[in-house]
Amino acid sequence: MSPLLAEGRGNPYGSVPGLDDEELADIEELERQVLLQAWGPILALPVRTKRGWIKPTIDDDLGVQIDAFGTVDFERRVPEFDKARYKADRLSEKLRDVLIMLGIVKERLPKAKYRALKYLGRGVIELEHIENPDMLALAKYFLQAKRLQKEITELRKASWKRRQAELAEVFA
Repeated sequence: MSPLLAEGRGNPYGSVPGLDDEELADIEELERQVLLQAWGPILALPVRTKRGWIKPTIDDDLGVQIDAFGTVDFERRVPEFDKARYKADRLSEKLRDVLIMLGIVKERLPKAKYRALKYLGRGVIELEHIENPDMLALAKYFLQAKRLQKEITELRKASWKRRQAELAEVFA
């Protein structure tokens, strides 16, 4: 067989990017490449937490590093799901959106808006008494924000009381 003919033929089994054809690919490397192709974009997304945005731990080859979150100890220590706290967190996000809208509408009104909001909060006037559409929108967002803050506070207190009762059972 001619050496030119042997060079012209490629590897019938295919190749792995980044590895020579003479070098054998181990199972972990092949598995990493398949997982990277399937889950790489999702694993690269940032995650929102209470303290801000975090990115997952990814090494130089875009492979996710195994850390404490994948261990049995983490699963044992992670607090169990609390519906009240979860709902309070979702309402906090909604409150943040309402406060943004409140700030946008607030810019279009004169300084007298604070007096109207004070009277509305005390119950001196009702929504029906407001004629200006911008002031009406501001009043609706104000009341919605006030209601959301109250709900969040109640949910967090209920969650706290439930956790305290569970701890009292454990230590009793």
